[in-house]
Amino acid sequence: MHKFTVSIISLFFSFYSISLGAQAREGNLLGTWSDSTLVGSERFDNTYNEVWGVVVDGIEYAIIGSTYGTHFIDVSDPQTPTEVYVLEGADQGSAIIHRDYHDYNGFLYAVADEGDLSTLQVMDLSFLPDSVSVVYDSQELIFRTHNIFIDTSSAIMYACITAGTDHAFSPLRLFDISDPRDPQVIAAYRNFDGFFVSQVHDTYVRNDTAYLNCAQTGLIIADFSDPTEPVALGILPSFDYPQSGYNHSGWLSDDGHTYVFADENWGMDVKVLDVSDPSVPTLLDTIDAESPSPLSIPHNQVISGEYLYVSYYYDGLQVYDISDPNNTTRVLYYPTSSKPFDRNYEGAWGVYPFLPSGNILVSDMQEGLFVIQAVDPIIGSTSDQSIDSDWRIYPNPVYKSFNIKGENIQIDSEVLLKDHQGRIVQRFNKYTEEYVLDPKLPEGHYLLCLYNDDGQTTKSLIIVK
Repeated sequence: MHKFTVSIISLFFSFYSISLGAQAREGNLLGTWSDSTLVGSERFDNTYNEVWGVVVDGIEYAIIGSTYGTHFIDVSDPQTPTEVYVLEGADQGSAIIHRDYHDYNGFLYAVADEGDLSTLQVMDLSFLPDSVSVVYDSQELIFRTHNIFIDTSSAIMYACITAGTDHAFSPLRLFDISDPRDPQVIAAYRNFDGFFVSQVHDTYVRNDTAYLNCAQTGLIIADFSDPTEPVALGILPSFDYPQSGYNHSGWLSDDGHTYVFADENWGMDVKVLDVSDPSVPTLLDTIDAESPSPLSIPHNQVISGEYLYVSYYYDGLQVYDISDPNNTTRVLYYPTSSKPFDRNYEGAWGVYPFLPSGNILVSDMQEGLFVIQAVDPIIGSTSDQSIDSDWRIYPNPVYKSFNIKGENIQIDSEVLLKDHQGRIVQRFNKYTEEYVLDPKLPEGHYLLCLYNDDGQTTKSLIIVK
């Protein structure tokens, strides 16, 4: 285990760096969805909470939680988002504040953080848009969890601040979900190489390496290759970085070199860390929403490609260019909320930027779902492409290998396979006759991205075993 300390030099540059570049522009609102019949929570008057996204049979869906349950919204025509299905939560009503979602291999996992009757719900999404089939619904493993994250490389779900009727409260518990109909407990954790935590509020996991946001305790980077004996790679105590408070959540860049996290406290900045060596991270920059209010407060962060997306409560959606993590630039914003700043939690809750169209999904606690046009519509949207999109994958579904065919495919076209969180899961050689899949990739829906000098197009690819 390596404990690390942010250097004075890096602090100096982070406090006094100036972001250069074009002024941020307001995003283009494509559509909204809400349901006026739903009630708000007793505590924060929030009807809505987390947002997620999936693609089923080529159709883009937004998934948004509410005090009632889980809503499936067809956003393939973003100007007219349409609810196609709603699944009632095991518990519902004004006591519910928080639901959380993650998908894996065609199944959606849903939890709640309130309600005596709440459960872990696992849903088969293959029947959309007609219905959603619930394949698991029980309190035994989980009746309350604040956040979940699934490491697709190992089919393990990480549950934060969690308890089930058969399992006592734990800051973190792992579940084997290789059989979605029969999830199994692996282990629970509160001690990482002698560093004890009372909460793991949220986590980001990639290839068994977890970035654990541990509230007032700080940040832990841990290797879960052997989930029975995780190893702390680095620990950043709250007293070792500036503007520390409630270490809330974060996200890792595509190249794995940068981790961006926020302390959920009024007036505190978002932090950008170099984690290329997890035992010696360096604070590169701090980010804010350029808000005049001292009550500006960040919530959730997501990275896709060169951009960081933040649901910034009262400040709405904020997007930053992090292609140079030493000098981040605010490039886009959208004010989802008209609520006056207060020492409260209102406005933009969650953000999801991984749909093939590039359109950005934002959930506002009081206002509902917002669909914002991609930051780079020419590059990021399948509805506005400079490449001839008339190319196809065959066969599709794919077992071991596939081919692509199209008139305008260039010899040096770059071909990447991504999951629906935008993470690159396989890089292929330049254009070739046959593309062989990594045999370790699990079944499920993926995005095949084709790049050339003119831009990008994306198509859905299904892997079957």
